[in-house]
Amino acid sequence: MPQTRRPVASLWIGEHLHYLNQLCLKSHLVHGHPVTLYCTHKVSNAPDGVDIRPASEIMDIDMAIVEETSASFLSNVFRYKMIQKTGAIWIDCDAFCHAPFPDEWEWIFAGHGMRGALNCGVVGLPQRCDLMDQLLDYYDNLPAYPPWWNQNQRKKMDRQKGKEPLAVRIYKTERTAFGPQAFTHFAKETGDYKRAMTPDVLYPVPFQLNDIFFDPHGRVEGWFTDATVSVHLYTNGTKPWWRKHAPLQGSYVWRMCQQVGIDPAAALG
Repeated sequence: MPQTRRPVASLWIGEHLHYLNQLCLKSHLVHGHPVTLYCTHKVSNAPDGVDIRPASEIMDIDMAIVEETSASFLSNVFRYKMIQKTGAIWIDCDAFCHAPFPDEWEWIFAGHGMRGALNCGVVGLPQRCDLMDQLLDYYDNLPAYPPWWNQNQRKKMDRQKGKEPLAVRIYKTERTAFGPQAFTHFAKETGDYKRAMTPDVLYPVPFQLNDIFFDPHGRVEGWFTDATVSVHLYTNGTKPWWRKHAPLQGSYVWRMCQQVGIDPAAALG
């Protein structure tokens, strides 16, 4: 399909894509979305058609902080700076494109899981908006504690020993403080929370049930609605077995690999 739809983009820190990442990136190409993957290293196994660009085009990635946190940690800052600079839709590398994003969607984010908080795994925002400004100001000028934290969270951080950067100490206290927590808080501050889509649009399967993607007898599509455009596969919750082995025949991941044209074994070799 010719790539005439809105561009999407993501960030990869590392040298090798897992088959789940290949699957998700290629699924957007199949639906006509130009895909850019910003990288910190040379990546040799991205699907054909993915535009590989240096992450430094958007921002410098401090690998020392990445090593203290996680490979996805700085993506929480990167995604908003990327949207502000390029206008592309942010997609996590584990977001499968079920249907194309409509051209008229300006605000793209949704509730997530069984608790109702917003997630930022798939995000579209106007390049200039109050929500963008508040998020970037938070990241660029970190307060001593995230403003929404309660006393117990603050005390938990105070108990940490060592002299790590403030960002690392916040992360070690609450892993989601730079991701869903921040996005939910500032969306409420700006009044944009009301723009949130329902979970079935972007996160139809709750995180707590992510094994269902690998179960040949699982009914993944039972969670979908006519509004579903993206299916989050939650690689951060994927059990080690599935990170090291090809999916079982008949499972949702296996079927989507067949549909899109991804060979899982090749990425594991």
